[in-house]
Amino acid sequence: MASSMGARNSVGQLQFTLEVPFPSQREASIAVQSLIPDCEPRKGGITKTLSVSANILSVKWTAEEARILRVSVGSFLDHLALVMETMDAFGRIVQQ
Repeated sequence: MASSMGARNSVGQLQFTLEVPFPSQREASIAVQSLIPDCEPRKGGITKTLSVSANILSVKWTAEEARILRVSVGSFLDHLALVMETMDAFGRIVQQ
């Protein structure tokens, strides 16, 4: 089950963090490698950072406006769902 947290930082920017567990570190790494190329189209107002620790994919957004944050998170979740569906379609990864 994924966990999330949202708040404003000391400069008044909105922050949102999402953590998504995967069955293995390898699957989390594959997911992050598939999602990293999708940089934010807007050049200012929002940043997104992706990382993997063990089997957890973590994403942190910082935005100036709630609307920009909402659009970015929604788009990311659509891409994440597609990556997860693709991984499911090809079956469980066998460790070598």
